[in-house]
Amino acid sequence: MATSALTHGNGAGLSSDRDTLFMLSGIALMVFGAGLIISSPAGQQLLSRVGVGNLTQQALPDLERYLRLRSM
Repeated sequence: MATSALTHGNGAGLSSDRDTLFMLSGIALMVFGAGLIISSPAGQQLLSRVGVGNLTQQALPDLERYLRLRSM
């Protein structure tokens, strides 16, 4: 009995570890899915039509303004 209580603990850490595992696995699946979309020829054509480079150039001033406001 005493050894099982020492090895398993009270169980509070298990739920936190499990939640962290689920969160990280969800992020990994999103990155994997985005990689599959970007690597497909249809996805590359769509991204070239949308102009991702233009989108990032337009978003940079907004991002800089947000970071300045946040640092205040």
